[in-house]
Amino acid sequence: MRVTAKTRVKICCIASIEEAWLAIEHGAAAIGLVSEMPSGPGPISEDLIATIAATIPPAIGSFLLTCQQDVGLIIAQQKRLGVNAIQICDRLETGSHRDLRAALPGISLVQVIHVTGLESIEEAVGVAPHVDGILLDSGNQSLPVKELGGTGRIHDWNLSRQIRESVAVPVFLAGGLNGGNVAEAIRQVRPFAVDVCSGLRTNGLLDENKLKDFFANIAAS
Repeated sequence: MRVTAKTRVKICCIASIEEAWLAIEHGAAAIGLVSEMPSGPGPISEDLIATIAATIPPAIGSFLLTCQQDVGLIIAQQKRLGVNAIQICDRLETGSHRDLRAALPGISLVQVIHVTGLESIEEAVGVAPHVDGILLDSGNQSLPVKELGGTGRIHDWNLSRQIRESVAVPVFLAGGLNGGNVAEAIRQVRPFAVDVCSGLRTNGLLDENKLKDFFANIAAS
């Protein structure tokens, strides 16, 4: 049974059409489709990403998670895969968000900010005017092998709240969320949406019972 949640939910690391529909049927407003990453769970082939994106209803956000830092490569990915939103998991090095906007009208741009300290607030404030949303996660871009998401770690929600209060675009909260802590995360941060991957999986598969518990806890928050 679908539970209407007060806070929107994005279910990430979707690995099949069946998982996409399971997430949607339980109330997900968006799904995350992970392309090649330097580390972390959930990458699937571009062919499968395109198939899933073409299968789900247009009203559902189909987020491509990309580690590309070159705008030209990101544009090419979107055009190949047909997603309606791009989750930029690293900092852009070649080109700008303005270039993405010009090349991909109508495609939502969500920039990931990995919350590591007070510097993350400044980074979020600087990028917010150029994107449609900010996603706060618990990765680490400074490691020899970058962590760009899917760590299962919680970051400092006080910093997340400060970021949410400092920007004028929707904020997605990710990082270590599950049915047991999502209500408290929402209470502390008041994000536009929450984003979850490993917290809803058992043996790597999307778990329907965990989905039900997650949405029920959001609805009760």
